[in-house]
Amino acid sequence: MSAQATVEQKLRYKTGNPADWPKEQDAVVSAPGNHKVLLENDRVRVLEVTLAPNELEPVHHHQWPSVLYIIEAGHFIDRDGEGNIIMDTREIPEPLVFPMTMFKEPEAPHSVENLSDTQPIRLIRVEMKR
Repeated sequence: MSAQATVEQKLRYKTGNPADWPKEQDAVVSAPGNHKVLLENDRVRVLEVTLAPNELEPVHHHQWPSVLYIIEAGHFIDRDGEGNIIMDTREIPEPLVFPMTMFKEPEAPHSVENLSDTQPIRLIRVEMKR
């Protein structure tokens, strides 16, 4: 299995119902320093997502299915809203190759921690509202 397929498989977790997630935990509300709106209309919301080296972003969610274009990233940990580890990229046997593109279903409250001392995480996220 490729590193990208491993990441996609690990990130497929039960998300629950987006209607039940707190509105105040929407990514641009809860983590505005990490999620910049580049474009928004009734069909899509396009976000520039950044995490500085060693940064832990606030807990937030993404209520719509998304396509991610990950420009660059080092190792990171993705945790659910309770702090349980969903994925630690250090456990993936093959190195991740960037840029990388992937599809994601709506994401329940979670938080990403950039483990790199030098490498930022940068990606474009296209959220499909309908």
